[in-house]
Amino acid sequence: MAIFKIDEIRNMNEEEIAEELRKLESELVRERGIVTAGGAPEKPGRIRDIRRTIARIKTVQRERVQ
Repeated sequence: MAIFKIDEIRNMNEEEIAEELRKLESELVRERGIVTAGGAPEKPGRIRDIRRTIARIKTVQRERVQ
């Protein structure tokens, strides 16, 4: 899953943003499940990157509503 910068997200349409948000949220659940089960994630910083990208996407969605 790609980690997007804010400019890349702003250039997407609503359907693309919603799809990427869904993918990122499911990946976050999977990564957190690995950690909860006692496993070590392949990339420890990945969870942080995913959370930040989700926040960026939600920020852009909120900007478009207003």
